[in-house]
Order: sequence, then structure tokens, then C-alpha cells
Amino acid sequence: MIELFPNPNYDFIGKRKWAYIVSIAITLIGMASIVAHGGLRYDIDFTGGTLAQVRFERAPSVAQIRTALAKVGLGDAVIQRFGDPNEYLIRVGLTSTTPEEVGRRLQSALAADQGLGKFEIRRVEFVGPQVGRDLQLQAIYAVLAGLVGIMLYIAMRFDLKGGVAAVVAVFHDVLVCLGALSMTNREFSLPVLAALLTIIGYSVNDTIVAYDRLRENRGKVALQKGMTFAQQMNLAVNQTLSRTILTALTVFFSAAVLLFFGGKTLEDFAFVLFIGVITGTYSTTYVAAAIVVDWTQYVEGRVRRAKKAVAKA
Repeated sequence: MIELFPNPNYDFIGKRKWAYIVSIAITLIGMASIVAHGGLRYDIDFTGGTLAQVRFERAPSVAQIRTALAKVGLGDAVIQRFGDPNEYLIRVGLTSTTPEEVGRRLQSALAADQGLGKFEIRRVEFVGPQVGRDLQLQAIYAVLAGLVGIMLYIAMRFDLKGGVAAVVAVFHDVLVCLGALSMTNREFSLPVLAALLTIIGYSVNDTIVAYDRLRENRGKVALQKGMTFAQQMNLAVNQTLSRTILTALTVFFSAAVLLFFGGKTLEDFAFVLFIGVITGTYSTTYVAAAIVVDWTQYVEGRVRRAKKAVAKA
């Protein structure tokens, strides 16, 4: 196995109080952005409506397109560039008009404005309101089911403290990614949901590796003699550091290539992976491991105080 850090002895757990402050601050900033934007921007898959992808011979401005659409009552459509400067996505919310009629009105409005030049409508998609709502509910159920399964698995394999701490770390990662989506004004889409579920699995995998090393070390009485639980956890994190960084770099560079060179279709998916691999690596130590340490110290402190009270009695 490649060792990036021969015999590392960094005091990760000792800095956990500062990490708590950083985590809370970043999470609050992300949540504030979501609130300020009135919630997340959902893709048409979740909201329902009609989406058209249009490529122009020469790039018009968003204002020109909106002016043309306003003449047929579609001026409130969401218009954004789609990768190529000449290509746009036009989203029209749910209306009483049929998707076919929306497509025809869109075609005629763009054709009537000579200033827009020649264009090609590459695709038109429609998602009904019930389908959009069903997808929202299924997304929530998928994430919740994953979190419950993770907590039960870790609780059975290690202990309840580890399971709860791992779920808190996953929530931290998801909230940071959602905050990053909001701050960069990106949409929550099905590929983004897939990326979030991928990050959940990645983050938990790193956490389990650290927990597993802790359990192995605790079986070595000579190694653990005279060490506090915080020192034992810090040792486990240091021993798995090379493996954690190598795994993180592999995912990080893959996500970076997709983000910068994968095109507009994969951009949001890659963006979530890019942010998620960073926060997932961070949360393994400074959220999951740190919470277990503080929880264990709290329980051990109560036991010691109870013993002292019994002895005095």
C-alpha cells in the first residue's frame, strides 16, 4: 500500500472544537443562502412544466429572447445558456396550455423576431405536476432510507454512538452541498440527487474505515495502555490517513475533470461530487470521529461522577 504520510502523528481530534465552529459557520451560511433565495431551484423534473433546448446560429442575449417570448405570453419563462454560447434552455412553468401548444408558440415567437436569426429547437420535454411531486417525494424517501440503513448498520457493527455520529456527518455533507448549490445558483436535478447519494456512500465508507481501525486497535491492549479515548481515535485517524487522502484525491480529480471538461449536462453532477468529496473527507474526522469522542467523554464523565457519589455515600 502507498504511504503518503509515513508514521503520521497529527493532532486532528485535539482541534475538533475549532472544526465545530467552522462546520456550523459553513452550514449556516449555506442555509442562509437557501432561505434568501426562497428555497432551492428545482429542475423541471421536480417542478413540472415544459423545457425546450434551442440553438441559434448567432448568440442572442437573454433579453432578446425574453422580448420575443413576451409577445406570445411566455415572457416569464426561465432562460439560461446551456454550455455553448449559442445554445439556451427555455423553461416554461405549468400552464393550462398543452405541451404541444407551448412548443408551437415558442417556435412561432422565435421565428417572428428577425433579430434572433436562424435557430433550431433540439428538444422539447414535458413533465406533469404529479410526476414532479412524485419525484420530490421519492428523492426524500431515498435519502432518508439511506440514512436509516447507515445508522442501523454502523450501530450493529460498532455501536449506537458511531451510527448516530455517522448520520450527523452525512447530514453535514448534504447540507454543505445544498448550500453550495444555492450560493452558485444551480438547480437541484436528478443528476444532483444521484451525486448526493454517491457522496453519502463515500462519506460513510471513510467513516467506517476509521471506526474499524479504532476497533482493531482497542483489541491490542499493549498499544492502547495509558491512552485516552480521544488519543485512541486520533491514532486510528492517523493510521488511515494515507488511505483516506488517496481515495479522496482519486474522486476529487475525477470530479474536477467532469466539472471543467465534461460539458453542461454533467456540470451540476460533477460540482456536487467536487464539493462533496472535500466535505466528506473533512467530516469523517471533524464530525463523525469528533462527536464519538465527545459523546464517549461525556458518558465516561457521568460514570466517574456517579462512582464518586456512591463512594462518598
